[in-house]
Amino acid sequence: MRAIEISRFGAPEVLRETARSDPVPASGEVLIRVAASGINRPDVLQRKGLYPMPPGVSDLPGLEVAGVVEGGDAAELAAAGLALGDRVCALVAGGGYAELCVAPVAQTLPSPRGLSDVEAASLPETFFTVWQNVFHIAGLQSGEWLLVQGGSSGIGVTAIQLAKAFGASVIVTAGSDDKCAACVALGADHAINYRTQDFVAEVGRLTEKRGVDVVLDMVAGDYLAREIECLATDGRLAIIAVQGGTKSALDVGAVLRKRLSIVGSTLRPRSVAYKGVLARALRERVWPLIEAGRIKPVIHKVFPAADAAGAHALMESSTHVGKIVLQW
Repeated sequence: MRAIEISRFGAPEVLRETARSDPVPASGEVLIRVAASGINRPDVLQRKGLYPMPPGVSDLPGLEVAGVVEGGDAAELAAAGLALGDRVCALVAGGGYAELCVAPVAQTLPSPRGLSDVEAASLPETFFTVWQNVFHIAGLQSGEWLLVQGGSSGIGVTAIQLAKAFGASVIVTAGSDDKCAACVALGADHAINYRTQDFVAEVGRLTEKRGVDVVLDMVAGDYLAREIECLATDGRLAIIAVQGGTKSALDVGAVLRKRLSIVGSTLRPRSVAYKGVLARALRERVWPLIEAGRIKPVIHKVFPAADAAGAHALMESSTHVGKIVLQW
């Protein structure tokens, strides 16, 4: 099969097309003929040597794919409501940049009706991540306020739409007026240009000094202290990345006074059983919203698989709004 490998750690140009042996599904796995592969920031970190694969995982990058079921145990597939020839998308721990990919059956979902393979490939990583952190862990409820740092990212556009679909109000930050406008067009109630506005002051103004109930943070670093200022009593801060650094000085007194919860998580090393719980929730509660057109994939650009380097360069430029996808 054709695949894109990391020839050595470094810049996007280290990604190169290669030929690899076809993977063989083990018990509990499905073999997918890949039509499209999503690009995510962890792929960039892996390419740089900063995000090692869990033991036993393919060294090929790629955490999400869409395509057609080509192999797997018929009984296991049937138990998951799948069959050979079905169009599916899947969350994987690695190996997604290839024409064939094995995925746990529990993490494989039918592609939502009406979506192309490119659109379906844009779903798993961000939808699993947002559902886990905003709903499963932070427990966002209808009527609450959510602050999303980086609203124009793949995670951000997913968080906006999911939160609005479940009755929350959404404030986002983004790095330009155009990105802010794009976030509002997707449903965000308010968008703050963090380059020209103080997001702490703006959150206070927009919520009439009440604060937000949940913060989805991909920055960390010195943002954490400012996010604590933004949180309402009993607020929850969910940290999913550290683009701004791993160190921060916090006002722990404010954490105590406001009864705040601060949680951090990574999804890749979690068990298949855990991810299966998330998959079932998405299939039951979110996939019908996608099929009804209430939540839509946001695709910024599609690259041919051979130009994975170009896709990574775009990801690192942070000029995109939504997802970047490779097409095979």
